[in-house]
This record gives sequence, structure tokens and C-alpha cells, in this order.
Amino acid sequence: MSQALFHLAFPVTDIAQTKAYYIDGLGCVPGRENPQAIILNLYGHQLVAHITKEPLTRQRTIYPRHFGLIFTQEKDWEDLVERAEKKQLLFRDAPKDRFVGSPLEHRTFFLEDPFYNLMEFRYYRHPEAIFGSYEYTQIGDRH
Repeated sequence: MSQALFHLAFPVTDIAQTKAYYIDGLGCVPGRENPQAIILNLYGHQLVAHITKEPLTRQRTIYPRHFGLIFTQEKDWEDLVERAEKKQLLFRDAPKDRFVGSPLEHRTFFLEDPFYNLMEFRYYRHPEAIFGSYEYTQIGDRH
């Protein structure tokens, strides 16, 4: 398996507010910064927040656009839930368990940043369900 790092660029309208949310709130480590963008280290992956003048609007639901992480240790997932609650980050979808009792069972929650970017954080009880378990068709909560 590759040791590649994930990179994601996303829109924001204010660097100071971005820093408050992602560094102080979510716990990202700051990287390079200029008036138009900031690099953030999210658990070893590179996020780049770019200033936009385009109007940003809230999605009606958590689908289809969101990004996030899958934790390999349940404690890390629980620690982030606790941090998000303590920092009063906006939960767009509260922590819950999905597909309980099946090989797809996982824990999940969604956060929404001040610019309407949605992030999902998961922990799978059975790691093979991350990319496998092809005999199952459930993906997310869409009906």
C-alpha cells in the first residue's frame, strides 16, 4: 500500500476565522500562510484553505459533497468527538453508530465549518469494510 498523503483544497472567506476553526477548534497544525491561503496539517494530511470571493452556500444535506478521515483506532475517533464538543464545533450530524451488528458497522459524525464545508469522521469496527465487503451495498444514510 502506498504511503502517499492526501491533499484537499477547499474554499473559505476569511483566514483568521479559518485558523480559529481548524487550528484552535479541530486541532490542525498550521503550515505556510499568505493573505490568500493557509496550509493545514490534519492528522498528517494536507488541507489548503483558499480565499474565494464567490458566495458560499450551505448544502441542504450531508450528501453529496464532504470530506473527512477514517480513524484506525476508536480512541482517536472518541478523542475528536470530545474535542469537537469541548470546542463547541457545529455537528451537522451527531456521533452515531451505523449498520450495527453487520460487517459494515462503523461510528461516524459530521462537522460543518464556518464556510459550510462538511467533514465526516469515521471508525470501522471491521477494517475490511473500509474498501471491501463487496457483498453489501449500503453506503451512508441515503435512502
